[in-house]
Amino acid sequence: MSYLDQITSPTLLLDERICRINLQKMAEKAKRHGLNLVPHFKTAQSHIVGEWAKEYGIKEITVSSIKMAEYFCGQGWENIHIAFPFNPLETKKLNDLAKNQSISVQLINEEVTKKLAAELEFPVGFFIEIDAGYGRTGVEVSDFGMIESIMRAAKVSGKLKFKGFYLHAGHTYYEPDKNAVYEQTRAALSMLKNKYITEYPQLITRTGDTPGCSVMEDFGDIDEIGPGNFVFFDMMQVNLGSCKMDDIAVALAVPVVDIKKDKKEILVHGGGVHLSKDVLTELDGSKNFGEVVYLKENGWEIPLQRSYLKSISQEHGIIKASDDLLSKVKIGDILGILPIHSCMTADCMGSYLGINGQQIDHAEGD
Repeated sequence: MSYLDQITSPTLLLDERICRINLQKMAEKAKRHGLNLVPHFKTAQSHIVGEWAKEYGIKEITVSSIKMAEYFCGQGWENIHIAFPFNPLETKKLNDLAKNQSISVQLINEEVTKKLAAELEFPVGFFIEIDAGYGRTGVEVSDFGMIESIMRAAKVSGKLKFKGFYLHAGHTYYEPDKNAVYEQTRAALSMLKNKYITEYPQLITRTGDTPGCSVMEDFGDIDEIGPGNFVFFDMMQVNLGSCKMDDIAVALAVPVVDIKKDKKEILVHGGGVHLSKDVLTELDGSKNFGEVVYLKENGWEIPLQRSYLKSISQEHGIIKASDDLLSKVKIGDILGILPIHSCMTADCMGSYLGINGQQIDHAEGD
């Protein structure tokens, strides 16, 4: 049975072929630069996608929460890293995970480090998260006092093992000069490595943003990369120059429920609860909540004339339709929407339908 015959309501489609190409390209890039690829699975959140990743030599993953780490435990990963400043209220859960799974966390202050040092029952690795310009979280790159207080607090315990420094250069999402951002990242991590490598000879450095990891070719002496969104990509990444539209591996299938040819508008069942409300701004100032594609038996096709989702509410979406789309579509048809932010769309939907008809798991759907 065609995957199209299974769709009666908003459904997130996943093209395995495109996803695998994205995984392979990033794995080959990492290998070319002598880097270990530890992808951030906050995007896919899927055991099945994880099995695909293993076929390209990926052995470790990053997640964004204890809950997500629990989901991926027992799947054969050599290590699962939780890339979020550790929440001390979840120390018991961390102990439960560490019984049977190699796991690491991120630390940014002495208080949480002391709590873990006192309460851990099993070995846990940790990275010190560094802020070198993004401004969201992390220890300031020049705050050696804080860095060393975390290291000292960890040494009290034989269970808390320092792994290295983690830096998420998230400002590549809004800074136009990505080369300058990455020069800052390379310099920060190299300085820290040179400063502490004698005391910690196994120290590693990791960075992990999709825009930078996709376009940069000079990683200096960085050891590991951990991008996430590259697995699926999305219209935001297209807008940033990280990929092309045909690299996007997911599309939201939406039923057409009304057509207003005089207004050049198409009403679809698909809104904020499906796509999230991430948005791009068109040149004329209008909003774009997703790009329309034509669904075919073997995937989707990018039309020559653009149509896009110009507004959404909770369940509704209104498409600004091209003449070509209006000439082809009828009520009851199904269109595809390439999401602005695939991570959020996947999280909203909680499952995938492969274009081969396969049901594909997602952590939020279990």
